[in-house]
Amino acid sequence: MRNAFLDTLFELALHDERIVFITGDLGYRVVEKFMEQRPQQFLNVGVAEANMTGLAAGMSREGKIVFTYSIANFPTLRCLEQIRNDICYHDANVKIVSVGGGFAYGSLGVTHHATEDLSVMRTMPNLTVVAPGDPVETRAATRAIVLHQGPCYLRLGKAGEPTVHTGPIDYRLGRAIRVRNGNDLTLISTGGMLQTAVKAADRLSAAQLHARVVSMHTLKPLDVNEVLAAMTDTQAIFTLEEHSIVGGLGSAVAEVLAEANGPRLPFKRLGIPSIFSPHIGKQEYLLAQHGLNDEGVTRTILATLKPSSSRQNT
Repeated sequence: MRNAFLDTLFELALHDERIVFITGDLGYRVVEKFMEQRPQQFLNVGVAEANMTGLAAGMSREGKIVFTYSIANFPTLRCLEQIRNDICYHDANVKIVSVGGGFAYGSLGVTHHATEDLSVMRTMPNLTVVAPGDPVETRAATRAIVLHQGPCYLRLGKAGEPTVHTGPIDYRLGRAIRVRNGNDLTLISTGGMLQTAVKAADRLSAAQLHARVVSMHTLKPLDVNEVLAAMTDTQAIFTLEEHSIVGGLGSAVAEVLAEANGPRLPFKRLGIPSIFSPHIGKQEYLLAQHGLNDEGVTRTILATLKPSSSRQNT
């Protein structure tokens, strides 16, 4: 996702001098092309994320489309006051980009585990929150937020995420993408968990369960209609995120379901408990430890649905 974002942004910057890319001392070996070929549109502010955010807000007032960029916790939590007061309060045209959402930097420990950012950023007024599911969505999301007037948060994986979409997609901010149809249950994912959702759906099909898979690439504004369709068309809903179950995708979907006039059906948030993960290691290892690989997701879904099936058969 990182490379898809940087390549797309560079292509757009070649034709739009308003685009400015600011990094907080991050991105060596991947930002050189930007730095060397578009030096007037590139700035490294060093390890000074609060200054980076304030600078971006000021440049946006002069007509620039400014992208700030760093490892997920640093351009968000470290400078949250500046995001709130300088960017969101003034509805500034700044795009906050985090790389390494979730456990992508898992071997560096809790300080680099980005597992609360979506919930925090969702609460910010005026801020559009985007977490694409694969490189195809990332390229489309980059173009979309350049065109969007106002602040955005773009949450990316690190690098090497697989391509899930094999054909063209209809990408619009605030409009989910239905990746697979199914009428037994709906699996709604955000960010890099999309492939896990698809793999889990494949496993569930072996148990004669046909899962609808939805990529909720925009958390704010949430595609309420897609959630309501899942509520009326399928028998259960599961959300999947590489993030705390508090405040992120699961909470957003739960809010819609709680206020909807419709059938009550099994619903479960699959994500990280509200804890600091006691594990350190590669992303794949950490996801497995929290039951967020395709095997763990499938196991949880089947265990959740089993009591309902038993009651229906009695």
